[in-house]
Amino acid sequence: MNGEVPNIKKWVVLYPVYINSKKTVAEGRQISLTKACENPTCAEIADCCGHLKLANAIEIDKAYPRDFMQRGRVRVQLRKEDGTLYNPAISSRKQVMLHVAELVPRHPGRTKKQEAPSTSSIAGSSKSGKGGRKKR
Repeated sequence: MNGEVPNIKKWVVLYPVYINSKKTVAEGRQISLTKACENPTCAEIADCCGHLKLANAIEIDKAYPRDFMQRGRVRVQLRKEDGTLYNPAISSRKQVMLHVAELVPRHPGRTKKQEAPSTSSIAGSSKSGKGGRKKR
């Protein structure tokens, strides 16, 4: 981009709510429940966009209007200045959401988080002690 600051105002906006399987359509989910992922973060969405060779920028101070407690959104550039696509497989906002929702569950940070609790739950599942009635 020869030293210029890109104008991100025209880029596509992705809120994590758009691909969150825990949200309803009324709460803001925009893809089908079967293709959505569970509780994505802005950082995971940005990493997935980078993996798809799409320019992106995280805006941490922004919030989704229907759920203003969850902060952050990602802006994604689909087209170059001359109008050609960065990734020929992705030409619309909906396709970005579907591809990102497919990649987020396989994100390296997410897979490490899931492995740690599963080992501790196996060790603590054994129950010891007698069951029965209490004597008076």
